Amino acid sequence: MFRTRLVAAALFGVTLCAIAGGQDRAFTLNFNVKDKDGKFTPFYTEMTTEVTQQIKVQGQDLPQRQKSTFYYQWTPVAETPVKDGAGKDVPGETKWTVKQKIEGLKMEIDISGNPINYDSTKADTAGAGGNPGLIEFFKGLKDSEFTATIGKNFKVEKVDGKDDFIKKLGAGSQQMDALLKKVMTDDALKEMTDPSFKLFPEPNTPKKKGDKWERKSNLNLGPIGTYDITYKFTYLEPEKEGAKKDFDKIEVETVVAYTAPPATADGLLFRIKEGSKLTSDATGSKGVMYYDPKKQRIEEATISIKLKGDLVVVIGGTDTKVELTQEQKTTIKTADTSFLAPKVVPPPMPPTPPVPPKPPEKK
Repeated sequence: MFRTRLVAAALFGVTLCAIAGGQDRAFTLNFNVKDKDGKFTPFYTEMTTEVTQQIKVQGQDLPQRQKSTFYYQWTPVAETPVKDGAGKDVPGETKWTVKQKIEGLKMEIDISGNPINYDSTKADTAGAGGNPGLIEFFKGLKDSEFTATIGKNFKVEKVDGKDDFIKKLGAGSQQMDALLKKVMTDDALKEMTDPSFKLFPEPNTPKKKGDKWERKSNLNLGPIGTYDITYKFTYLEPEKEGAKKDFDKIEVETVVAYTAPPATADGLLFRIKEGSKLTSDATGSKGVMYYDPKKQRIEEATISIKLKGDLVVVIGGTDTKVELTQEQKTTIKTADTSFLAPKVVPPPMPPTPPVPPKPPEKK
């Protein structure tokens, strides 16, 4: 059970110019940035997710903590027009093909006092609590690549590269290969490839201060169950000072409803029984995002989710009630250069030569 939760967590890590005179803001996502040679330039994201779980099983508390950071490189490949039913270009609508690469990752996990740590940026990584196979799994995530097609309303329509990804992570293990094929659904891969695109308002629908809107998504994790996710947005007044005063500011409330898998679902050593409930708490599920109108992208976003519910887990034919409270905070940052690039430290300034004393004044 732990191994499956860890795989799911590792895979899904499962993220605005000031308003002047009340003018509406039309949001767009700009991939079309080229260098002096006319080639598309990549951009980079850092996504950090912190999860705290309070699990109670048969009266016993099993606290868990996890912090994961993924570093992504995004490289635009091509922009193509959207076709209508007659095969003609739809005015103003295009699709983007973008390559995504996992440049690196860091994992810090504590399960009831048993730590597991991994850092792809270090040559020598710590052990995995007596389970070195997990370290090999984390190593397999690094340098994985996908090709995503982003279409209407900035929605990820498809992701290529799943088979190679599963083969790489399975590392010849039939058990792991079978597990990944069950859990790594198309929905799951799209969610992993879509850390901030799903937060964009629909294009051609300008917003102004006080406007509210929603976006919905569905995350099907096969035998683990399905999550229906609704993002509720409110366009806020921009900050008046500080580093974010030139960005548009939007509040995000995340509503999550969980549905257990059908009784026929298989593929795991346990089964979550139908009727299990897991819902979000509105008071702990609010965040904020900042849109940069000059670069036309979300510069930073913080998404918080608080889940609470009761699950019935069937292991070996025995029902076990699990009470779960989970708090999750995901922070996404975007930059023009890699977050893993070496920091350029300017050379120290040479010491200032001493000022010679003034000659004595003549009388």
